[in-house]
Amino acid sequence: MAVDPERRLALLGGGFSTDDDGLLDDWVLDQVRAPRPKVCFVPTASGDASAYVEQFLAAYQSRSCEPSVLHLFRRELDDDALRTFLLRQDVVYVGGGNTANLLAVWRAHGVDRLLHEAFDQGTLLCGISAGANCWAEGSHTDSFGPLTHLSDGLGLLSGSVCPHYDSEPGRRSSFRAAVAAHALPAGWAVEDGVGALFTDGQLTVSVTRTPQARLYRVEPGGNDGVKESALPCRQLVTAEEPTSLA
Repeated sequence: MAVDPERRLALLGGGFSTDDDGLLDDWVLDQVRAPRPKVCFVPTASGDASAYVEQFLAAYQSRSCEPSVLHLFRRELDDDALRTFLLRQDVVYVGGGNTANLLAVWRAHGVDRLLHEAFDQGTLLCGISAGANCWAEGSHTDSFGPLTHLSDGLGLLSGSVCPHYDSEPGRRSSFRAAVAAHALPAGWAVEDGVGALFTDGQLTVSVTRTPQARLYRVEPGGNDGVKESALPCRQLVTAEEPTSLA
């Protein structure tokens, strides 16, 4: 009897665009069983910024994988070819930028539906910043200028997501306030350096490339209306270093 594939996605607080050590990129590839996984970068949130694409290709062409890029601002594939292209990927890696614009462009091209289909067939979906926000029901974003809540997303991950929890002024307090006021549902706050893997909707692995970075579960409750719980993360290390659990 056929076994349904696991439905997996990863929230990233770093990677090729922000880090020099490549630890989170290697971790993403380690989650795929294929010997040379097909990895598609989707830079929609940055308007298909060419420098961002070049960063991705420079990082992934040197790894044991088959990298590619999905351009939507100069789209070359018809609907059938686009579906075939996305569904043959082992990993879809979504870059950062503007979450609201990302979702709007995807829906205009039907990419939102194709990513649902890819997710259901076992493709690993992942991304940083807007590329982490997009998978949830809602997120914390600066898509409209000031930090605010966005009650929109693909809904592949229940709840909400907040990126850059430790590195951008106002992120922590604003996200906590949104959850406390029920403007956003309970969710996940990702500090820079963290990777969090969800399998069939459940957190299964959390890792960090720096000793101090954490993943947080943020829920309504507590004395000030919000409860924040830091979750243990396994520290990623280079091949020469020992591992530890933070």
